[in-house]
Amino acid sequence: MGGQPMFILNEDSDRTQGKDAQSSNITAGKAVSEAVRTTLGPRGMDKMLVSDSGDVVITNDGATILDEMDIEHPAAQMISEVAETQESEVGDGTTTAAVLSGELLSQAEDLLDDDVHPTTIVEGYYQALSLAHEAIDEIKLDEELDDDLLETVARSSMTGKGTGDVSADRLAETVVDAVRRVATDDGVARDNITVYTQTGSSSSATRLVDGVLIDEEPVHDNMPRSVDNPQIAFVDDDIEVREASIDAEYNVSSVDDLNTAIEAEENELRGYAQHVIDLGVDVLFVDGDVADQVAAILAKNDVVAFEVGDDEGEELAHATGLSRAAGVQELEAEDLGSAGSIAVEKFGDEYVTFVEDGDAGQSVTVFARGGTEHVTDELERVLGDALDVVTAALDKGGVVPGAGATEIAVADYIRSEAASTEGRKQLAVEAFADAVDVLPRTLAENTGMDPIDALVDLRAEHESEGIAGIISEGQTGVIDDPIDLAVLDPAAVKHEAVESATEAATMIVRIDDVISAS
Repeated sequence: MGGQPMFILNEDSDRTQGKDAQSSNITAGKAVSEAVRTTLGPRGMDKMLVSDSGDVVITNDGATILDEMDIEHPAAQMISEVAETQESEVGDGTTTAAVLSGELLSQAEDLLDDDVHPTTIVEGYYQALSLAHEAIDEIKLDEELDDDLLETVARSSMTGKGTGDVSADRLAETVVDAVRRVATDDGVARDNITVYTQTGSSSSATRLVDGVLIDEEPVHDNMPRSVDNPQIAFVDDDIEVREASIDAEYNVSSVDDLNTAIEAEENELRGYAQHVIDLGVDVLFVDGDVADQVAAILAKNDVVAFEVGDDEGEELAHATGLSRAAGVQELEAEDLGSAGSIAVEKFGDEYVTFVEDGDAGQSVTVFARGGTEHVTDELERVLGDALDVVTAALDKGGVVPGAGATEIAVADYIRSEAASTEGRKQLAVEAFADAVDVLPRTLAENTGMDPIDALVDLRAEHESEGIAGIISEGQTGVIDDPIDLAVLDPAAVKHEAVESATEAATMIVRIDDVISAS
């Protein structure tokens, strides 16, 4: 080769290697973590996120904040993905996972400065992760998950979040009621619970609807606005004149020919409408368009028709027990479902159709109200998180003490087991425990306590009493038993938070070369 260098990258490519790459990635990850850190806990602050188009989102939900932020750095995007994973798996703990990810990176940075190899750090972190799971399982409450306990879990998930003028107690009752209605021997059918928001009233008007809500009004003004005990059908196709399946040209040579063609089309449409009427259908939902002639005939016979979409079809099937027909001609009597009532209500300039007390009874809707769009958006997020954590508690393994008590127990357990780890890996295990401490320390700081003093007191109380957490009280916080004060979290949220945070942090720590195209 004559000693000439070989270039394998485009000359416009950027490349960062070694400690510079590690430092850049860790710094980016920590920056994202810091962005949500002040939102943690009952006294957490909100963030205002403004898009390029001027849309405003006000929230303290970690997943929403990170999703709305315009994050470009690839390592920072990994931390954002931690929150997405946490949200999709258990519905809560997104801020916890993001903050823990950032602190694990911070501890890893110190270890790297002390010449601990990245592989050693990764091995130590995963050993500590296994210990963390053991600690969470050990502190889990051995109690039956009755409604009172589940309402406690729901309230804990809402603490510090915007619920308007409605109390967390009342929302928690609504959430548990919703979950219980879709719970089966095989678990909770979480997808059968919908949160529907509507502005124009106070949050206290929020209620549970035993059925589904559809954002549509009847296709004809003369159709009834309410029907009791209706027979309901769903058609997965337009109800219009059929189009020829082949290209064809028709020559009309006289008025009689034209009238014949028009009459044939009208007869076809009348046939469709009459078929629906003959089956005894009271309410017809169509995933497509309904011809005006069909709508008029149905209206004369007091049949209500709606043009909806595929998602509404699934919800209606779960609620009313109907079967979706491929076309109106394929619709048969056994395809029909039924409900206690269907009613169309007007809210401002918008119409909402309530399908309640369906015979199948497998779908419920939390009808969330609010005075402004910002209030209803945040209330929707709060209710979604509460529904998810109650579902996680029922389906994925019980509850643990909240308020930082579980994290203190995890850190203490990891430190007690770290001594049995040989070599430099022990440093990484201990660093993991120190990273977990950031969660109660942040809770204390956001609550108005001195974070160092609070952490010392918390450890001492944990050693003497076996359980201790940081409880918000007035303008500050106190060290107390979170179980006695009804502050509980699903164990699944804690398991998922340490798991996803560890995966993200170790992935970033192992990167020593960043190559980016121009």
